[in-house]
Amino acid sequence: MPQPPVIRPHESSFIELQSVDSTNNYARQQIHAGLAQPGMAWFAHEQVAGKGQRGKIWQSEKNSTISLSVVIKPGLLSFQLTGQFQLSACVAVAVHDFFTKYAGDDTKIKWPNDLYWQDRKAGGILIESIVRSQESGGIDDLSKSSGWSWAIIGIGINITQAYFSPFLPNPVSLKQITGKSFEPLLLAKELYKILLARLDELSTNGFENIYAQYLQQLYKRNEIVKLKKDNRVFEARIKTISPLGKLVVEHATEEEFNFGEVEWLFR
Repeated sequence: MPQPPVIRPHESSFIELQSVDSTNNYARQQIHAGLAQPGMAWFAHEQVAGKGQRGKIWQSEKNSTISLSVVIKPGLLSFQLTGQFQLSACVAVAVHDFFTKYAGDDTKIKWPNDLYWQDRKAGGILIESIVRSQESGGIDDLSKSSGWSWAIIGIGINITQAYFSPFLPNPVSLKQITGKSFEPLLLAKELYKILLARLDELSTNGFENIYAQYLQQLYKRNEIVKLKKDNRVFEARIKTISPLGKLVVEHATEEEFNFGEVEWLFR
């Protein structure tokens, strides 16, 4: 099935920042100011208020993580579940490509787009959308949107951090995995190139190959996990992820869940 193309990143540049609240916030400010170009990236040595999924804080020590935001114009990629998941999966596969090179085949993608090594979280992805309003000409008005103007791709990966908050259930860094030291800035530049290549693949060849690789690297696929939906706790086998990005599980019956509908409970 042919897929709508994304507009390829161009005039790309990689910008180094010493300290920001959040690279995603900084990228959004650059877009609002008319200073952003598709494919531009911002790397921060320090994030004092990093952003995670569902309003969570991404905690990191200075000079110990990849804190990177890249902006693109999704173009004709529809602002629907299909288009959002295609971009999310594309970024997740790029991050997996990068991390596997250093951490090996125990690297997996935990639905929807967390980076896992064995049963520990090494990184996460937060994609924020800017949508242009048809009536007002403004942005971020989803109810009257006429186009997906920008996507802000935020990536956080633990590189050299050795100590984490006890409130984080299962973090891990690349240094803990390998016993080696790394320079986050150099790794971020490498990741940036891999990401641009995967985005170009999505634009040129569509979603089929990226989707297949996403499923191949899916964390806990065909394994039984414990899940929680509202007050119901149950065990189910992770079957697949649908082309719309829904988690498909099997137990007494087959069920599908959108992101945010179900919580993983680690044993």
